[in-house]
Formats: sequence, C-alpha cells, structure tokens
Amino acid sequence: MEKVNLIEMTLKEVRDKGNIEVAILPWGSCEPHNLHLPYGTDTLAAIKIAEISAKKATEKGAKVIVLPAIPIGVNSNLFGFPLTLHLAPTTQLSILRDIVWSLENHRIYKLLILNSHGGNDFKPLIRELYGKTKVWIFLLDWWNVRNDIIEKVCEDKRGEHGNEAETSWMMYLYPELVHLEWADDGEVNKSRLNSLEKKQIWTTRPWHLLTKNSGYGNPKKATPEKGEEIVEGATDRIAEIILELSEVKIDEKFPY
Repeated sequence: MEKVNLIEMTLKEVRDKGNIEVAILPWGSCEPHNLHLPYGTDTLAAIKIAEISAKKATEKGAKVIVLPAIPIGVNSNLFGFPLTLHLAPTTQLSILRDIVWSLENHRIYKLLILNSHGGNDFKPLIRELYGKTKVWIFLLDWWNVRNDIIEKVCEDKRGEHGNEAETSWMMYLYPELVHLEWADDGEVNKSRLNSLEKKQIWTTRPWHLLTKNSGYGNPKKATPEKGEEIVEGATDRIAEIILELSEVKIDEKFPY
C-alpha cells in the first residue's frame, strides 16, 4: 500500500507521489487520561485516524499527505496533574502560520487539521490567517464524525475523557498501551453553580477538581471490537471528506 505519512517517507517516495492536493495535520495533546491510558492518547489516535483515513482516500484516487503530528495542545486546566504539557493558543497560531507558509511554498493549498483534543480551539486561528495565505485551512474535530457510532456501539456513553469509547479505540489501535485494570470509574464532581451544570454559562474546568484521576466516564466496558467499529466507521467517513477536498478545484469563487 502506498505510504501517506510524510515522516516515514524518503525523498524518492515523495517525488514519486507527485502533486499533493491535501495535507493533513494531526493535532493532539499531552495529558493524563485516567490511570489506564497514555498521556499521548489524543496524539496517538490523531496519527492513526489520519493515516488510516488517508490510505483509504488514496485507494480512491486522492492526492494526500499526512504531516508530522503536533503532540501538545491547550491544557492549562490540567496542570493539577504531573507533566501535563501546554501550548498557549497564541503559540498554536505561530506553529500553524509556519506550517501554512511551508505548504504555500510547496504549492499545497488545502490543509486539513485533524484535531483530537477538545481543548484545542482552531476556529479563531483559522479566521486570523484567512486572507493572509493562499492555503485554505479546514478543521475536522474527529469526534464530529464518530458520535452516532459511539451511540450505537457503547454501553456506557457518559463522559468524554478516558471513557468507554476512547478506551475502546485505543484498545483497537494501541492495545499494548492500555491498562484497563488500573482504571477508576471516571466519576466526576458537580459544580455548585447550577447554571454551569445546565451549560448556560461556560468556564475553564480545573480538571483536578472535576475528576479523581483525570478520567471522565467509566471505561470498564471498553473492548477492542467496539473500538474497531468506531475507528473504521469514522475513517470511512473522513476518507470521503479527504477525497472531496482532493478533487475540488480552487478558483476565485471557492469554496462556493
């Protein structure tokens, strides 16, 4: 199968690949996920989801490359746990700007950010760069293409961090890194603010006060089979998105 991950490719393989229409940038985080999943869960998932999707799209004719992943995200609210790493949004903007500049120099004008971390908010950054580059930046928060699959396959749908769904896809993608026997039940504390519980207002959640050990949602019913259904279903959909981006032509009226 043709390689799609730039970091694994040689100059000969890059040249043989020819013109690239779409670059995918996986972006994750470095933070704890309960006691049983690795700190790189979001990044590791982003890499595999991007690669699997790109390979499926390539088989259908897409001209796509997967860029090296950015392994750190916005995580200041997890500093209550050891060795959480954090990038400020302004730092993310600088990184994104330089990557876009690189792509523009190589005449690749479509960039798809495959985001795997809820704390990363790229919309303001994309708006900031709009009109300052020939590169069109698209954002795909990959949970937006998997939620209905999770609803179908998972028994305990509560939570969002180290829960049954996330543990299941990690058991499928990286079984050697998952220690389900170490996990706690992922129960969280309620806020004293009723309006916050009802999501009428929003604030940064100090994760060490919200959770026991950084997990949100019970992972105990996770299985690799559930993970396979989530991953393969989601990557089928993402592959179609990549193919569409690859085939569309940019003109003065793009994207309309």
